[in-house]
Formats: sequence, structure tokens, C-alpha cells
Amino acid sequence: MPRTRTPRTNAAATATPAATSWGLLIIRVALGAVFLMHGAQKLFEYTIPGTVASFGEMGAPLPDITAPLVAVLEFAGGVLLILGLLTRPVAALLAVDMVVALVLVHAAAGFWVAEGGWEFVAVLGAGALGVALTGAGSLSLDRPLLRGRAPAWLA
Repeated sequence: MPRTRTPRTNAAATATPAATSWGLLIIRVALGAVFLMHGAQKLFEYTIPGTVASFGEMGAPLPDITAPLVAVLEFAGGVLLILGLLTRPVAALLAVDMVVALVLVHAAAGFWVAEGGWEFVAVLGAGALGVALTGAGSLSLDRPLLRGRAPAWLA
């Protein structure tokens, strides 16, 4: 009798829709919480003038404009990621935020975050990009509020 091989299955391909939705929720909440806290730090602890001064010292272009924009993006973007609302564009903007932070501030310091390196912003940026590409999943406000009413890139 000839031997038959059992085909290998890809674990990601066999994940249930519920498991995928829960996985995306966990990733969104974790990323959202980190972004929210960093935005809150820029807004309320350092304050906008302090964040502007810090951006200027780091060599960020147009710190009077970019510092408040980044602070609000990180704070509001974190809230929106947690809720799963406008997830794709928010996550894409946060990914760009992390690429800019990596290039302008962290790349020169090497890999390790303890020395000001890029490891942390790389993980945040990769996570945000992943969410931008996959969307929020079914456990989100995007699904009931935007599906069928907005283009796929928005929801």
C-alpha cells in the first residue's frame, strides 16, 4: 500500500476568524496604549512648549508645527487604535511617525533603546504598519460604523 503524505497546514491559514479578531484586538490595544501614553506625556507632562523645545534640540524640522502634530497624533491615534476606529489611516500615520523618529533621532544611537536606539520605535512602527495593512478586525468600531459605508482603505 503506498504511503500518503498528510499535507502541512499553515497555522495562520487555519486560524479561526474569532482568533484573528482577538489577536488584532490585543495588538491594537497594546499599541494604542503605548502611543496614547507617549502622546499624553508630550501634551501634559512635557507640555507643548517643552515638546517643541525638545523637537528643536533633536533637529526635527519645523518643531513649532511638528511637535504639536506628533503629540496629538500619538494621543488621539492611540485612543482610535484602542477603539478600532479609522484604524487603517491612523495606524499608517503612526507608522510614518515612527519611521521619522527612527531616522531623525534613534538611528544614530544604535539598536538598544537603553542608549536611545531604534529598537522600540521599530517595533511600534512595524506593529502600526501591520495594523494598517490588516485593518482592525471584527472587534472594532470600524466594522459596525464604517463597513459598507467607507472605502476599504479607511475601514
